[in-house]
Amino acid sequence: QVQLVESGGGLVQAGGSLRLSCAASGILVGSDFFAWHRQVSGKQRELVASIDAGGRTNYAGSLRGRFTISRDNAKNTVYLQINSLKPEDTAVYYCRTVTRTPEVYWGQGTQVTVSS
Repeated sequence: QVQLVESGGGLVQAGGSLRLSCAASGILVGSDFFAWHRQVSGKQRELVASIDAGGRTNYAGSLRGRFTISRDNAKNTVYLQINSLKPEDTAVYYCRTVTRTPEVYWGQGTQVTVSS
């Protein structure tokens, strides 16, 4: 059974940094597609960044530069580093994976709140 557990969110001042973690079980982060999404209250969930089995990364155009997706195969964890946080980054951040079947799995989300 695939499970994704996000952590690392919290309250941070504008200009600060956070590293979000997505710990996976039942699937290998180095073998499948993983992505981070975020959802602002009242708005649609949007893609932030993705990494495929080959390690290729992609970022939403408007977010490129401040966000970095990476993975640690030994820890079976995918990360999202966010620098120079802005109040508009306040959202629930979700981890998603798509298996080769394909099946889609989501984590429960982690709240990021950026104060001005």
